[in-house]
Amino acid sequence: MRAVQFTTYGAPDVLGVVEIDAPRPGPREVLVRVAGAGVNQIDTKIRSGSMAGGAALAAPSGTGFDAAGTVLRVGTSVGDVAPGDLVFGTGRDTLAEQAVLTQWARVPAGVDPVMAGGWGVAVETAHRLLTELAVDEGTVLLSGASGGVGSALVQLARARGLRVVGTASVENHPYLARLGATPVTYGVGLVDRVRAVAPEGVDGALDLSGAGVIADLVALVGDPRKVISISDFTAPALGARVSTGAGRTTDPRDGFAEAAALPGFTLQIERRYALDEAAAAHRAAEGGHTIGKLVVVP
Repeated sequence: MRAVQFTTYGAPDVLGVVEIDAPRPGPREVLVRVAGAGVNQIDTKIRSGSMAGGAALAAPSGTGFDAAGTVLRVGTSVGDVAPGDLVFGTGRDTLAEQAVLTQWARVPAGVDPVMAGGWGVAVETAHRLLTELAVDEGTVLLSGASGGVGSALVQLARARGLRVVGTASVENHPYLARLGATPVTYGVGLVDRVRAVAPEGVDGALDLSGAGVIADLVALVGDPRKVISISDFTAPALGARVSTGAGRTTDPRDGFAEAAALPGFTLQIERRYALDEAAAAHRAAEGGHTIGKLVVVP
């Protein structure tokens, strides 16, 4: 089968397509024929070596964490799905024709499996952040709301009865409004702009962009314990929290189930790429300002 791999850390051009044997699922895993696989910021950071902490790469290495596709084989301890079922979720080395998923849920009827290929990481992260934030009513602020995680957060938060204010560039404001958020422009003057659209105050804030906004978010919320970032590791210096998948506090399958049960849940695909275009997909992800998701279609 064909898969995207790299043998050295570096720029997106280190990615290449190779022929390898299909992976085998473990006892609690499933093997899928990939219909679509999402590209996430974490993928680019791993490929660049910025997450390695100086450790050498275990080469060759694959890339990608989320995918959707048709189940080909199930592990010996899997009983909830069978070959032929259509699932989405998270796993490993998903930019490939076949990949192993470690967490999954069925793709809802009528949903394009290519689009669902970008749901896994975004939905897991969104569900985890809302759970950790623990705001049951009122208004939440999302910094960097138009990407995959932000898009999932807007929909899940709105379904829970929360009002959402989301920052994005002006050209992405109509997209956020369609999802149900109140859009505001990021940058200097953010505190005043948010207060203008949310005079009732902000009950919690999530930093998705790592754009140096923690002080502003704390000022708006008033309680740094109600501010969480997934990308600014200086946040604790201001009393805010950092949330990562490595310190996972929730079950990804709970998040998948919540999104799958939400009528009309969607993550817009900004662009679809072929496996041979994986480097271009990584460059686009690094550039930011993505609306929804970037998806690779084998």
